[in-house]
Amino acid sequence: MSPLAPRMHVLLALMAALAGTGLLACKKKPEDTATGHQEQIFTATSADESPRDGGVAVPVFTHLTVQSKGATTVLELEGTTWRITAPLTARADKWTVDHLTRQLQSAKFKSTVKEAPTQEELKTYGLASPVFSVTARAYLPDASGGGKEEPDRQRTVTLHGGLENPFDGSLYVSREGDPRVYAADGAVRYALDKDLYALREKEFLGVEEPSLKTLSVTSRSGAYTLEQETDKTWRLTKPSSLRADAAKVKRMLQSLRDQRALAFPKDSAEERSRLGMDKPLVDALFSLRTGEPVRVRMSRVETQDAAKVYALREQGMDAILAEVPEAAAAVLTPGVQELRDKTVLSFRREDVKRLIVQGGPDVPPITLENMASDAGALDGWRVVSPQTGKAKTWKVAALLNLLGTLKASAIGEASPKKWTAYGITPTSRGAVLLDANHRELARLSIGDEVPGQSGHVYARGSGDEVLEVELARMGEWPSRPEDVLDVPAATTHEAAGSESQRP
Repeated sequence: MSPLAPRMHVLLALMAALAGTGLLACKKKPEDTATGHQEQIFTATSADESPRDGGVAVPVFTHLTVQSKGATTVLELEGTTWRITAPLTARADKWTVDHLTRQLQSAKFKSTVKEAPTQEELKTYGLASPVFSVTARAYLPDASGGGKEEPDRQRTVTLHGGLENPFDGSLYVSREGDPRVYAADGAVRYALDKDLYALREKEFLGVEEPSLKTLSVTSRSGAYTLEQETDKTWRLTKPSSLRADAAKVKRMLQSLRDQRALAFPKDSAEERSRLGMDKPLVDALFSLRTGEPVRVRMSRVETQDAAKVYALREQGMDAILAEVPEAAAAVLTPGVQELRDKTVLSFRREDVKRLIVQGGPDVPPITLENMASDAGALDGWRVVSPQTGKAKTWKVAALLNLLGTLKASAIGEASPKKWTAYGITPTSRGAVLLDANHRELARLSIGDEVPGQSGHVYARGSGDEVLEVELARMGEWPSRPEDVLDVPAATTHEAAGSESQRP
């Protein structure tokens, strides 16, 4: 007998033992042990039933029960929105639930691994005590989208997920009422194996800017109130009435909406007190145009390892307690000065019919007027003094754009007793904008250079504060009629010829 014979007998016996326990099959490719099977995970029709209404049935899911990581989460579709109804009531994460239902709707089994597995084999596949389970209830809509309450249109499936095949990453799965074990793509586990945190909406604010009427914030650094006006602009009403920077308010609110809950501590009166919600860092009240107001409190808790920030959102009887990123605590406290609108002039461009450009002391002002009936028509602008003629369309457009978008780099003294201390006088360089009835809409006055701020000058605009403006933003300020007059090319050539003929 060959020396290898005894070893071969031992090897064959070991392989037989492994095959008997099913472990060998678990390590092989699914196609080596399974039969091809492309059945859908969630079947809208049974094998002996034709699709409803002459087409492919697309189920509409209405209830989900997800068991994962030792906990059970129940979700229900309310109108078009998914909500968690157990073990608590909360908004569901739309993207996560949509991904889950899409997988149920479209995923197929890759193959049938075992037609009639034993209990021991189910343990091998991780299905005797499933890693996760999903029970999905749906209905098959009729041609008009109805049928939600019709019993014969209801469909329910319970899917159990087991272990992952280490060879190709596929997932062992089974269905309630079906004895077979299937192989499914690994993406099925990614979509369906979700715990309560994963299924829960992590954005705790849940308020969109257009729905807001007022926002009142109290913090250790101060307090302010913002009010959204009917034209969607924002105004600071406390500590004083000031125009607010609408773009900054929008970014602030969006930044708060972008914050995501990192965890959801168990909410209780004791926990709120322990986390400092009775003396919060920030206390904000969002008053809505419709519905109950939303109150958001934030606190900071120092631990041995690091500081943690918590937020408590309350609206009516609903409350959410969450741990949030540390940066969230600073979102609503930029300071009143940061929220102020630094636009120098406040006017509507379509109201401007007359523009007086002042070049400074001892320089005659240039007056332009829009002769067109359409206030927005730039080709109607003419120079009416100290010379007359058609104005350069591009120059007028540039001036109006500059005056409408000019921002202050800083805001200084309010209601100064002597504007002359800043070099601002009635003859200062600047501009006056008037309407069709010659009523003043806005006035810009440019003063002296700001000490220690090269390239910045003092200015006075629509408000009553001293502003600082970057001089480079002003561009080449017109000081002569020729700077804005649209002189025909022929006239320019004739003038040049006359100059050359002089002795």
